[in-house]
Amino acid sequence: MAYSSGMAGVLIGLALLAFWLFSLFDVVTTPEDDVRNVPKPLWVLIVVVVPFLGGLVWLIKGRPRAARAAWPVPPGPGMPKGPDDDPEFLKELERRMRGGDD
Repeated sequence: MAYSSGMAGVLIGLALLAFWLFSLFDVVTTPEDDVRNVPKPLWVLIVVVVPFLGGLVWLIKGRPRAARAAWPVPPGPGMPKGPDDDPEFLKELERRMRGGDD
């Protein structure tokens, strides 16, 4: 039993070390202009001095936000449509193709 509880502690410790290294690497490689709330050197200091909590705060408050794509806007009344969505255009095209272009 003592071995399994010791192994769990080692695994948790390795997971915390991996999270800390990820957070530190992420802070260091993020461009200075993209860092939010405080300057980049202060973020590095926070992540190094307070490993787990500093990494969490970095991910929540300091990391750059991902660019969001705009929602697609369905065409409404008065909005332009594609030519194959316009019944009048399709009728005119059909008339031209049949040779009714006199």
